[in-house]
Amino acid sequence: MKFSFQYCPNCKNSKLRIENESKITCSSCNFEYYHNVAGAVAVIIQNKDKILFTVRNKNPQAGMLDLPGGFIDPKETAENACKRELNEELNISIDESKLKYLNSNPNTYLYKEILYNTIDLFYLYRDDKLEITDFDSLELKGFVWKSLDEIKLEELAFESQKKSLSLIMKNK
Repeated sequence: MKFSFQYCPNCKNSKLRIENESKITCSSCNFEYYHNVAGAVAVIIQNKDKILFTVRNKNPQAGMLDLPGGFIDPKETAENACKRELNEELNISIDESKLKYLNSNPNTYLYKEILYNTIDLFYLYRDDKLEITDFDSLELKGFVWKSLDEIKLEELAFESQKKSLSLIMKNK
């Protein structure tokens, strides 16, 4: 586990211990911090025989293909997060009842020198009439539709997405 802080936020002592990749304790004041797994969602949007990919504009993995999605906010369901993220990234509104849960995969996300362990929840959303005309240019460089035969897993930003998409590709 990689952390950028080296001193206890409570007593400023440098005697921090990391246990089980998630618990940080201070031997001086007994401060405990749990760096728990963060929940994230990814939506596989299918329009006829094509899957939508976004192109990352920021690190980690800037320039690589990604599935639309992101972290789940506090007090938000995974389905609400899917709807919010698709609206924020692609300016589209979806019917949450049409989201189909597929699977989950553990992942890591390195952001500003801190390695976050995530559990990525994957959903399928089919809409043969969906059109995307806009996107958040701060988050995304763009987007591309690909058929299952065109998908190259090595172009994807995250291992969890490679695992989930490979399942769909096998069952096509």
